[in-house]
Formats: sequence, C-alpha cells, structure tokens
Amino acid sequence: MTAGSGVLLVLLSLSGALRAHNGDLTARETCKAGFSEEDYTALISENILEGEKLLKARLQDLPHEACSGEKHPNEEVVRGATGRWLEYHPQPGGKRRLFVSFSSCLGTKGTQYETNSVDFKVRADGTVFATRELRIPSEQVAFTVTAWDGQTAKRWDAVVRLLVAQPSSARPAHKKGKPSAGLDASQPPNDTLLPWPQHQNANGLRRQKRDWVIPPINVPENSRGPFPQQLVRIRSDKDNDIPIRYSITGVGADQPPMEVFSIDSMSGRMYVTRPMDREDRASYHLRAHAVDMNGNKVENPIDLYIYVIDMNDNRPEFVNQVYNGSVDEGSKPGTYVMTVTANDADDSTTANGMVRYRIVTQTPQSPSQNMFTINSETGDIVTVAAGLDREKVQQYTVIVQATDMEGNLNYGLSNTATAIISVTDVNDNPPEFTTSTYAGEVPENQVEVVVANLTVMDRDQPHSPNWNAFYRIISGDPSGHFSIRTDPVTNEGMVTVVKAVDYELNRAFMLTVMVSNQAPLASGIQMSFQSTAGVTISVVDINEAPYFPSNHKLIRLEEGVPTGTVLTTFSAVDPDRFMQQAVRYSKLSDPANWLHINATNGQITTAAVLDRESLYIKNNVYEATFLAADNGIPPASGTGTLQIYLIDINDNAPELLPKEAQICEKPSLNAINITAADADVDPNIGPYVFELPFAPAAVRKNWTITRLNGDYAQLSLRILYLEAGMYDVPIIVTDSGNPPLSNTSVIKVKVCPCDENGDCTTVGAVAAAGLGTSAIVAILICVVILLTMVLLFVVWMKRREKERHTKQLLIDPEDDVRDNILKYDEEGGGEEDQDYDLSQLQQPESMEHVLSKAPGVRRVDERPVGAEPQYPVRPVVPHPGDIGDFITEGLRAADNDPTAPPYDSLLVFDYEGSGSTAGSVSSLNSSSSEDQDYDYLNDWGPRFKKLADMYGGGEED
Repeated sequence: MTAGSGVLLVLLSLSGALRAHNGDLTARETCKAGFSEEDYTALISENILEGEKLLKARLQDLPHEACSGEKHPNEEVVRGATGRWLEYHPQPGGKRRLFVSFSSCLGTKGTQYETNSVDFKVRADGTVFATRELRIPSEQVAFTVTAWDGQTAKRWDAVVRLLVAQPSSARPAHKKGKPSAGLDASQPPNDTLLPWPQHQNANGLRRQKRDWVIPPINVPENSRGPFPQQLVRIRSDKDNDIPIRYSITGVGADQPPMEVFSIDSMSGRMYVTRPMDREDRASYHLRAHAVDMNGNKVENPIDLYIYVIDMNDNRPEFVNQVYNGSVDEGSKPGTYVMTVTANDADDSTTANGMVRYRIVTQTPQSPSQNMFTINSETGDIVTVAAGLDREKVQQYTVIVQATDMEGNLNYGLSNTATAIISVTDVNDNPPEFTTSTYAGEVPENQVEVVVANLTVMDRDQPHSPNWNAFYRIISGDPSGHFSIRTDPVTNEGMVTVVKAVDYELNRAFMLTVMVSNQAPLASGIQMSFQSTAGVTISVVDINEAPYFPSNHKLIRLEEGVPTGTVLTTFSAVDPDRFMQQAVRYSKLSDPANWLHINATNGQITTAAVLDRESLYIKNNVYEATFLAADNGIPPASGTGTLQIYLIDINDNAPELLPKEAQICEKPSLNAINITAADADVDPNIGPYVFELPFAPAAVRKNWTITRLNGDYAQLSLRILYLEAGMYDVPIIVTDSGNPPLSNTSVIKVKVCPCDENGDCTTVGAVAAAGLGTSAIVAILICVVILLTMVLLFVVWMKRREKERHTKQLLIDPEDDVRDNILKYDEEGGGEEDQDYDLSQLQQPESMEHVLSKAPGVRRVDERPVGAEPQYPVRPVVPHPGDIGDFITEGLRAADNDPTAPPYDSLLVFDYEGSGSTAGSVSSLNSSSSEDQDYDYLNDWGPRFKKLADMYGGGEED
C-alpha cells in the first residue's frame, strides 16, 4: 500500500450474528455470537508489501455500544457492493478505519482466527496481514475469515473482499454522513456479483474491460433448506441496455450429478436445489454464461467455484473392530505395543475430521489400572507402567475410543474398538528339579531302557523354547553308558542306557545332572542352585550266557582220518564270575553227522570218516555248530562254530570223458578228443596217462590213442575201413597222485559213412544205429502216405465249406426232426388262442430276390415261383370215415408244397373252439357206432400208430 494513503483496519465488534457450521447458536443473554454480516468489503491499494497490516480484529478496540447494537456517534454507514462499509473516526482529523463487527459474548479469550488464502493470514490478536509482496491483478480479492472458539469448538465464517482503490483524482472526497462517490446508490444489492464491470474515467473514456475473479462460494453441507436456496446473484452491467439471459454449465448443473445447482435465466439468481454432502463431493466448478435473447455471447464465461463446507456428520470408524497385539513380559515403560487406526470421512483439515484417541478401560487392572497409554493423534499404544508378568496376567483387553472434533467429548462423535494385548513369554524362570536326588536300576547287558525319570518345574509358557528342558550329565559317567532324553509332552528327563553295563565291572553309578532351557535365560536372570540333581543307578546282575573265546574256530587235517580220532577241545567260558555254575556241551548242527562232542569238557572226536569230496564240503571246509549251556536260573546258552579244513588225498580214480562219440568209417582228419575227470584236487589229478588195454586184441588192432598234452588225447582208427556200427572201446586212465590211481572206462563210438566234409550222412547215421536199407525205404513210404492223407482231408474240408456257403439250410440235414417227439394232443382255447401270424414263416410277397437267385436247391421256407398246390376242402358236415382220407390228402399236399414251413413249424389242419365251423369229434369215442372199421389207420405209418391202436383194434404199447 502506498505511503500517505492511510491504513484501513477492519475491527470485529461484539454485535450481530452469523449462521454457524454446527447449526443455530445458543443465546447467551441479549447477544448472539457470530459476525454481524456474512460479507464485508474494504478498499486497498493495488500494491501490498509483505507483512503489511490490512485489517484489525481486536475486540478491545471496539466501542462498548457495539455490543448493544447501537451506532457509535462517529460511525458512518456506507453501503457497499456485497455488504456494509463501517467507517469509524476516533477523533477529528484522524485516519479512517474500516471494521467488520463480530460478537463472541465471552470476550476475546479462546477465540482464534484463520483464512483460506495463502496470501493473507490472521495473527492471534486478529490482525490480517499479507504474507508476501503482492500486486493485486484484478479489481478485488476475496477470502474467508474463520473465527472459532477453542472452548466450544464452534466456528463462524465471513467473506472479506478487498477492492482496489481508485486514485484520489478520480474520486471526489465525500462528506460525512453521505455515501462515497466511488459507491453510489446505483450499486446492486448485497447479494449481487458484478463479474463483468465497466467504468468510465474522468475524461469520459471507457477503460479496458477486465473480468473479475469471483471468490469461492461456500455452501454448508446437510442444509435443511427450504430448497431451492439462493446462493448468489450474477449480473452484467449490460443488462441495463439489453435483456440478458444467464446460464451455468459444469458438473452439478448440466453434467452428472444433474440439477444440483440452477439459475434464474433472467434475474441471474443462482440456487442450490438439494442438501449437499461433502463426503460425496467436496467442490464444484461451474461456469456462468451471459447471452442476449438471440443466444449471442455478451460476456466471457466466468468460473464459479463452489465449496461444500464440512459439518461433523460422520463418526470415526476403526479399520478393525478388534486389534491383536503383543508385548514381552517385563518390558520397560514406553515399549511400543500396537497401533489402532480410525478414519473419519469428514474434512481432515478441520476439527470435524481430526480424530483423537484415548483408552477407556483396561481389563484386568493388574498390577496397575493404567498399564498402557495411547498417543492421542497416532493411535500408538505403549506401556506406561512396569510389572508385566505373563505368569500372572497373560492377556489384557483394552477399550480404545476415537473421537473427532480433536477429541472434544462434548461436541465430537465417538466410536470404540477392542485391543487385545497378549503378554508374550520370556525365559525369566529357570527350570528347577522337584527333588535333589533320584534313583534307578538297570539290568546288565541291556540298552535303550529307561532307568530313571527326572521331573522339573518351569513357570514359563509350556511347550515353548522357554519351557522345553535340556538335560546333560555333568559327572559320574566317564564311559558314556547313559544319556538323558526329554519327553516332549511332560518335559521330564528320561535317563536311558545307550551302552550296555557289566555287573562284573560296575555295580553302581552316581550321576550328577543339570537342566536348562532350550532358550537362554533373559537378561538379568541367574541360574539357581536347584537346577542340578544327583541320580543313583544300581546295576542288576543277570545270568549271562557262556561264550566260546575263539568263534569261529578253524582246524586243519587230512581227509579219511579213522573214526574216533580226537580233533580238538572246543570249550566255552562263563562270564558270571560271582556265580558257581557248570557248563555242558551239545551238538547244534552237524550236517554229515561226522562229529561227537564230550558234554562235560567239549572234546570233539570223529564219528565217521571225513571225505573232502562230500556234498557237505564247501571250499574244502566242513562247518559244525555246538551249544554251551549253563545251569543258572534261568539257564543261558551260547553257540560256537567249528570249521574243519580237509586236506585232499588221492582217493578217487579218474573218469574218461566223453562217454559217447562218433567217427567216420574211413580214416580221415577227424578224430575223437578224450580227457578225464577226477574228484580230487591238485596234485592228485593230471597229467593223465591214456592207453588201450591188451585184451581184447581187436581194440589195439582197430584203434589207436595219440597224446596231445597232460590232460587230452585223441582216439582214431588204425585200419583203413571199419564197418558202420556202434563199438565199445575200453581205455585205461591213470592220474598223477601218490600213489597213482587207474580206471578203465568204456567209450561208445558210433562209426558211420561220411560226406566229403567229413560229417556223417543221415542215412549213414541211421545205418550206424542198426537199420537196414529195406527198413529205411519202408519208413519213407509211410511218410509219403501220411502226407497224402493229410492233403486229401484238407481238400475235402474246403469243398464242404464251399457247399455250406452255397446251400445254407435253416436246419442241419443230418438233424432229422422227424425222429423227435411231436405232440399233437394239446388243445388251446380255440381260434382265439391260435391267432398266429403264419406269414412270418413264409417267403415275402416280393419275388425279386427269389428270381435273382441262381438255379439250385431252394430253402424249404421260401415261397416258390410257380402256382401253389390246392389243399383239400373238408366237408361242412364231417363223417368219421372221411378223416383218414382228409388227413392223407393234406399230408400229400404238404409234402409236395415247397411253400410249407419246416417240420418243426406250426402246421394248422383245422380250427376248433368257439366260432369254429367244424363239427364235434365226439363221434370218435366209444359210444359211436361199433360198425366203423379203423384198420386202415395201421397203413398210415408210425406217426398214426397210436391212433390206430386206439381205434383200429391194435394193441397198446
């Protein structure tokens, strides 16, 4: 603001009232708290310095009469564009001060001010100042001043408009008590905005038009109406010359949500048509348009910003209704536990959405009723007192309340949630043995048996690392015979034998054991002396089995030792030195039954000759098992194995191999390779000596042996030709044992004719086997005959198969159904019972498939092409003598009728029963005339034999 222009101060006085955000205010005596007007205007310079005081809102500077609503003598009322201008002259010749009256009815204590502008702020004393150096770009600046009571949390708003003052030369000085020249009586009423002003300077020239910046329009949410409710009036100064139509566009007008705002197109009055909800939409951006009656634009569109003023209509809502947290026992005060969070849908920048937390109750209230506290702004719950002990209190239930209006319980809305705080266990209790000494006993030579159970007490949380016990032996077991395992269910220590103990070496053990937890103790907790205990374990002597010191025992001797030879003494030792017991021996396994053992001293002798070549010998070793048993209670026994290695002697003569061979009848390059097999082993086997005996003389005359090496020789013919046949050739074989053994073996040699390759021919092989030429020819003839028969049978089967495909009968011709039993004496219910469809057994009427068949035998169930034979017609009045003729003629016609069904098909000769035209056959009974002769029935064949016997006088079968 330029120097010399004066300082304009707006003073807030104690008069008037304003509609507050929270509804109607409570009347306090004769005044109502609030601004006297909703909209105030003041003139300022175009340039503003940083920190320059623009307005003053100090209650103590106001005259006392303002509270009663009376006008001060020095006060001059000037009507402004949207409100009242109040000019106050404290003394003649003093500077003017412009103020806006405000009444709190309680004084200035606790009243605070703020604005919604970043360029203008209000100090605690009510002074409005510029936060930076400004140059007002337009002809007015508008912002909202908010006054709120810190005690009641009520708020009031008023709009302050700062108009750029015209130079003093352009505005004549006004006189006291008269309206200012700059604002004449033609100004619009206090609810009218002039967004499109036009002015003339002193010379009558029209200055360049500049659009106004319309300040935001504030609309409280949840207004009760009545609706539509007027917000503001928009006017153009051209409406004095031409009719103008006003309209608004944007979200809330012509865009969804539709018709929230409306405007009177002629007067420019803008309305809100329904209650607003800031949580649904906090602001609207509209554009105001002015056009003439032809729709031509008169003014540029002006932006209108409508802000929905928040009201406290939403309670805080916790994110979770139940919160779960934990804290270690023994935690120090100030330890963080958990965070609870509540959200308020109201404006978080105002007290309506500012949530504060507090703890309502704590259960249980031990060891203190205030174990926890909560940060009122963040919702962090921390410990506030010491003494958390899980062994006393395992869980706390805390009711947390969230209240908006910055926690004001009188005006704020609240909600609650439950915070469950679990006290987690720490290892602050060392395990302690329930007794200082334990006792147990263990049988000797046993392992994996529990000899003692150690019990401990631990107050920490069961089945956690702070409770799980770990046992170890400190002393008393240098050889490691015992270990201690923990029972996972009972936490007991089970002293277990892991290495067998010997009563003869240790009769008792004195162990010292120690117990600790799986997890280390908490800081500051010391291990108590009760964490160690003594364990006494007694060893119980039991009868131990005798044992053989050398097991398996091995001895060596030659085979063939005589019966009764003493081999060795196989004795056992009884480990029970403190028991006087006798040991007796017996055989447990002797496969060949070659041995005998003395029951008292364990001396072993032979019961038979030991043969190395026996089947019971494996790798020259014979095994026998013996039992040593004491006479203790209960008796105990042990086993021992004796191994006898038998040394070979030359007691087996060699055998010639092979036993059979064949050779050509004429000498050639082929010969018979021979060798020998000996059950003995080296050196009682080869090299072998092969030779022919001197008798009979034909052997050496016909055969000769040639030595190949120590184990093989060749047998061949000595003469030029030997007749084919089987020959037994004896050969003497001698081994190299000491003394050597010989054996005469016979080899069967088959001499046969051979081909050019030196192989026996087939005929020759047969001849060599003893068959002559005639026998061979007979065998060949039999083979040819057999092959011929097989061939003829195959041809016959194929021909029969072909005939079967050519003539396929319904029945097999060999299966003559005439040989079967036929019953003719069954009678049904007459014509109704014999309503058969005989056409199914006949050839269909269509003859195409019949005519198309090749000539030949037709099926008996096919209808022939020619004329059908005529069956005889039975007289209407039957005579007993006509039955034979009728039946004979019917049979002859049926036999000659190719259309008749097969033998086993239904043949209908006549109809009987109800509705039948046939007469009664009662004339055939015995009461008929005896003159009738039925002997001719005997000539009808075997089918009518029964009828002939009944009526022809024949004998019954």
